[in-house]
Amino acid sequence: MYKYILYSSSLIILFSIFNGCVPLFNQPLSEQRAEIGAETPAKKNLSSLPEPKEKIVAAVYKFRDQTGQYKPSDSGSNWSTAVTQGTTSILLKAIEESGWFIPIEREGLSNLLNERRIIRSSRANYTGKNENTQLLPPLLFAGLVLEGGVISYDANVLTGGAGLKYFGAGAYGQYRQDRVTVYLRAISTSNGRILKTVYTSKMILSQELDASVFRYVKFKRLLEAETGFTYNEPSEMAVKEAIEKAVESLVIEGVIDGLWDLKNPEEINSNVITSYAEEKEENDGSDFFDQLITPRRHKFGLGVNAGSWLYMGDYSHTEMEVMGGVSLLYDTQASLQFGLNFARGDLATTSNFQKTFNSLDVSAKYRLLPYKDWTPYVEGGFGFFSEQEKSIYTIDLSNSIHPQILYGAGCEFLFNEHIGLNFSIINHYIFNDEIDGKKLGNYNDYFWEGKVGLNFYFDKIWDVNKKKKNRKEKIKKKEESISVESTEK
Repeated sequence: MYKYILYSSSLIILFSIFNGCVPLFNQPLSEQRAEIGAETPAKKNLSSLPEPKEKIVAAVYKFRDQTGQYKPSDSGSNWSTAVTQGTTSILLKAIEESGWFIPIEREGLSNLLNERRIIRSSRANYTGKNENTQLLPPLLFAGLVLEGGVISYDANVLTGGAGLKYFGAGAYGQYRQDRVTVYLRAISTSNGRILKTVYTSKMILSQELDASVFRYVKFKRLLEAETGFTYNEPSEMAVKEAIEKAVESLVIEGVIDGLWDLKNPEEINSNVITSYAEEKEENDGSDFFDQLITPRRHKFGLGVNAGSWLYMGDYSHTEMEVMGGVSLLYDTQASLQFGLNFARGDLATTSNFQKTFNSLDVSAKYRLLPYKDWTPYVEGGFGFFSEQEKSIYTIDLSNSIHPQILYGAGCEFLFNEHIGLNFSIINHYIFNDEIDGKKLGNYNDYFWEGKVGLNFYFDKIWDVNKKKKNRKEKIKKKEESISVESTEK
């Protein structure tokens, strides 16, 4: 009786603490006052741009949501728009904070003209003069017109989750990613030429975590507890970050292409511009999900591994024995990798059987995610298997050689472009029933191989250092051309 009371009390206290404390990590306990709006990570780079030689007067007539997308809803229709309708205001603030533009009012131009007309009329009535004589300073005219908009909002681009329940207790988590895309172009007012067009995108994350228990701790005593939280990244902040990134891209690409000049030409090598150039090169080698589609491994490689063999034959009471091996690798720098593998180890039972064997095979791996840092793969191949009776430092070919096939699966994690950590489980099926010296049953002998190892890659085709060198040379040439133009002027 006391056991059940103690058990149920412990569970109730545990889940009460868990249920009470976890939500309070982010739960507001009182109303919040108005505060200055939060900034995005893109704001730092935007405000760190080098100073311009002369600020550009820029007009924004209309920069709006062009998606027509409504908020996704799991229940019924939702007529709220997925994208904020105030994107023109966001863009005006972004170009002002960049320090490169003088924004002028054009979205509410009719209101501005009406107000100026009222001012002239009021002055004329007060002074008794003609309205046409009450002149106001002229309006600024723009050198650039910025156009574009939010052109795409894709819901449920990526979804997933995981969970586990056991005897009524468990937890689960799920997530969803949406994507917003912004286009921005700069148009010269003198000739209508589109000087530069840039495009940026931002993923919007929503996630949910939940833990619960529902079970009988005693007859007619039911314990039920639940806790969790959800997080939805504000879509307005995502749009703001995408627009700020677009303004940053417009300024930097305009500098690189010579459309506008820096106050200090040497700042062409500033950290902001250099980092942007590196980011753009990486982006050129990425796909829709920011997954690199450039080769991640060198063309050739050497693998070393260690693990164990588990014999499955005519004797019972098998034991796991140590094995080791080396591999010569040839990578297609896509999904396939070929290997020549040599391994040596023992197959044994507790009392009746123990021998040392060599395994030589050719295998092919098919990677499911070849351009990620980690990738699962399936493997298959064929080779030969023979008993080793002499010194472990020699290979004895006098014994009979048994043909084999192998198949399995594994996972590789890349630390960098040179080293990868490899895990795999492989089944070696022998084409006869003679490796243990005993023939029983209807099935041939076979064994399992589990191993972990390191792969060392070299002779990489995708020369990152060469690309960095070319980028620096390009920026240096641009710096020299800017210096020459400044001298001529």
